[in-house]
Amino acid sequence: QVQLVESGGGLVQAGGSLRLSCAASGITFSSSANGWYRQAPGKQREWVAGISSGGSTKYADSVKGRFTISRDNAKNTVYLQMNSLKPEDTAVYYCKATGPMLDYWGQGTQVTVSS
Repeated sequence: QVQLVESGGGLVQAGGSLRLSCAASGITFSSSANGWYRQAPGKQREWVAGISSGGSTKYADSVKGRFTISRDNAKNTVYLQMNSLKPEDTAVYYCKATGPMLDYWGQGTQVTVSS
């Protein structure tokens, strides 16, 4: 059974930083593409950042230069380092793992950025 558990969200002032973690069980992160998504109130879920099985990373334009996705294969954990946070970054953040047949999602962690 695959389980993804996010943590690290919270309330932070604009300009601050947070690091989100996504720990996996039942799936090997390094063998799959992983990503972070977010969903703000009243909006659709949007892709934020992704990391391939080979370690290549990509970012949405809105977070490029501020967010960094990384993976610790030994801990089977994916991270999202978020710097220079803005109020518009406020959302529930979800991690996703692309398995051989299914996509798997975590339960989400709330990030709130105050102005």
